[in-house]
Amino acid sequence: MEITIRNGGPDDVPAILGMLDSCVEWLVGQGRTGQWGIEPLSGKPKTVESVARYAREGEVYIAEIDAVPVGALTLTDGPGPYLAHLRPPGEPERYIHWLASDRRFKGHGVGSALLAHAADETRSAGVALLRVDCYAGDDRKLVAFYEANGFVPTEAYTAQGDWPGQVLARRV
Repeated sequence: MEITIRNGGPDDVPAILGMLDSCVEWLVGQGRTGQWGIEPLSGKPKTVESVARYAREGEVYIAEIDAVPVGALTLTDGPGPYLAHLRPPGEPERYIHWLASDRRFKGHGVGSALLAHAADETRSAGVALLRVDCYAGDDRKLVAFYEANGFVPTEAYTAQGDWPGQVLARRV
């Protein structure tokens, strides 16, 4: 299956939310509810607004297989406000938000293709630092996924009282 990546935007928010809901269902099926809980993210107004805001303010990229959206991520010039307490990197950066893939396509390289595309876009913009943050609890499989895609853990953090997070960086 060939993955193509296209520019997206606010019109893609429903598809992105569907992918996120797919991720929640998949995580729940594995008993891994620490990241996003057990309810679909499309039913959480704060999440819907966050996805919509990044789709308006950032650059959205949609991965497709046979013209079907199967993955998405958004790039902006910095992290979300929940990381305002962390030390800034001291140089321009691009920051990944809401990387998600439709779990029906797990194992097809969708997430890795989107991360490679984000690295290419960052490099093309003349920026050398690409960062992302993610859930770092349970078995840290998500952190390992980013490490396998060239990212290095930098700063750990805790959000919402006890939600373990990890910031990772990649030089492009």
